Amino acid sequence: MTDAVSPEIAAQRLAHEISRRRTFAIISHPDAGKTTLTEKLLLYGGAIHLAGSVKARRATRHATSDWMKLEQERGISVTSSVLQFEYLGYQLNLLDTPGHEDFSEDTYRTLVAADCAIMLLDNRRGVEERTRQLFDVCKRRRTPIFTLVNKCDRHGEDPLKLIQDVEADLGIDCFAATWPVFNNDIFVGVYDRLKREVHLFERSGDRGATRADDTIVSIDDDALIEAMGESAFDRLMTDIDLLDAAGHTYDHDRVIDGSLTPVFFGSALTNFGIEPFLREFLELAPAPGPRETNTGNVDPESTNFTGFVFKIQANMDPKHRDRVAFVRIVSGHFEANMQVLHQRSGKPIRLAAPQQFMARDRVSIEEAWPGDVIGIMDRGNLRIGDTLGGDGKLEFQGIPRFPPEHFARAIPADPLKRKQFDSGLRQLTEEGAAQVFFAETSAGSQPIVGAVGQLQFDVMAFRLEHEYAAPCKFEKMTYRWPRWITGPKADVERVATGQGRLKLFDHKGHVVVLFSDAWALRRALQHETSVEFHETAP
Repeated sequence: MTDAVSPEIAAQRLAHEISRRRTFAIISHPDAGKTTLTEKLLLYGGAIHLAGSVKARRATRHATSDWMKLEQERGISVTSSVLQFEYLGYQLNLLDTPGHEDFSEDTYRTLVAADCAIMLLDNRRGVEERTRQLFDVCKRRRTPIFTLVNKCDRHGEDPLKLIQDVEADLGIDCFAATWPVFNNDIFVGVYDRLKREVHLFERSGDRGATRADDTIVSIDDDALIEAMGESAFDRLMTDIDLLDAAGHTYDHDRVIDGSLTPVFFGSALTNFGIEPFLREFLELAPAPGPRETNTGNVDPESTNFTGFVFKIQANMDPKHRDRVAFVRIVSGHFEANMQVLHQRSGKPIRLAAPQQFMARDRVSIEEAWPGDVIGIMDRGNLRIGDTLGGDGKLEFQGIPRFPPEHFARAIPADPLKRKQFDSGLRQLTEEGAAQVFFAETSAGSQPIVGAVGQLQFDVMAFRLEHEYAAPCKFEKMTYRWPRWITGPKADVERVATGQGRLKLFDHKGHVVVLFSDAWALRRALQHETSVEFHETAP
């Protein structure tokens, strides 16, 4: 515990620590360069000293954020991770998320824990489907968005057209915060419109493994023409005039309410434009703010500690079979071993052995502040969405729940390993990776797994085999449309056992019906008025 200080000094320190926190996620379509950008942010933050391209993973080096064995083998992110580091006096909490749409559930929950998001675009493809889906999640929450157009080291779409497409496609206004500088169609730097200076980059032979060297020249400096060439200078001045005349002006309030996105240009592969982007992002992005609860907003400067669980991960350290609950701190000063109220159970719990993360690597901490994400060793008491701390019946809002869209029977390869299989399946479902249902309420019945995306079955099979020594196979089912049903017992039984329906029970014993097709579901919704249908568990 820290030494006692006066309330005034404690409040000042709390405000200071909040002001320097930046908690954010990166949203993008697969292959837009999210993993590469993540590593370059760590490189500039000093968290790593050598960045390796994703394509170099065939060797011994893997992306820092991809800690799970399956991720390293396939070269994809299948679980969210937390990357925490300091840069220029700021504490950065980067919530790295899976890019594949089959892991939307994990991604959406992680976005709830972020205060803002970086939207990463490919300079040839612009807004793609996955980006659009994640943007819509942020827009509904009015999350501030900072846009980075990546891969400018290669020829792509005209920057002006890219901005117009973003505005038309996503319905958000854009302010070009930096602008690409080209010399004979070769990307050589960026112009910072807010600071009125040009960053000219020097190419190195290490393929972006180290920080890019640059020369910074004021736009009003006569030496700029000589530094970048007359034709490149003329092209830049023409673009600036056009942006000033026809583009949106910078309005910080509109950025914070999510209606205006600053747009930056760069290349994560070569590091061109990454440091100017990072510096301005830290200056413009919001510090942790108030969070909505069932009883009103909780201010981060409140002296009462509060937080919520947005993720649970088992076996981050396979040697110890651990289970970590990721907690986003909302208010107050967290201290190791403090006792707080677990709102769901109504009982006090002690938050012992707290940790912070660099993907799989962890370090024990003594304190943390609003905006930080801490890991709490969990013995199975915590659930995703749990509120910790506060008085009365406090519950943070906005943790999404999703109905499964795909179902499969889970069959253990070795019946003698049923205990390990059941244990692994229970752990993985408590992480939120999938949901488990049973055709019977009795123990030992064959489990049916429901997942948001097909790829989740592959991940679960891999983890059951490698983490729990319980290999299994999943037999896909044709049922796709689940509904939880509540009402009089006789009516629930009748509705649940009709034609084209499969009656199941969830882990709490609630009745769930799987419909064989959309028509059967629509018919039931129209005609079965004696019961209530729910898309998620009641």
